[in-house]
Amino acid sequence: MPAEIKITNPAQLGTPLGQYSHLTRVRAQEYLFIAGMVSVDKSGNIIGKNNFDAQVAQTFDNVRTALESAGASWKNIVQFTTYLVDRKLIEGFMAYRRREFPGMFAGAPYPANTLLIIDRLVREEFLIEVQTIAAI
Repeated sequence: MPAEIKITNPAQLGTPLGQYSHLTRVRAQEYLFIAGMVSVDKSGNIIGKNNFDAQVAQTFDNVRTALESAGASWKNIVQFTTYLVDRKLIEGFMAYRRREFPGMFAGAPYPANTLLIIDRLVREEFLIEVQTIAAI
């Protein structure tokens, strides 16, 4: 039985502040917990050093690759946790989501997302990390 995923925005919570939804209700037999993805290629080389747009694109491409390796896709995502290393990167992150999410999620509601600003990631060169939970 495929996962039943219902993504909503209860009126009592108002409109989300970005490209995400307030609530995801899931019935599934299996979940994927995808470790925080960063901007590296399959050999571990950093992609987009000092280039936030390139790092966001590669990070989400790595999420896509992880999903596909388990037979899942964007429609299976129930939650993102996103880490940025500088509050000045928020607008670029939001711009990426406004531009790319409509195609990635094919007009469906966007999954829940928690955005955190932290001091640094595992390596200084990384500007973004995205952890993902999916249901299949």
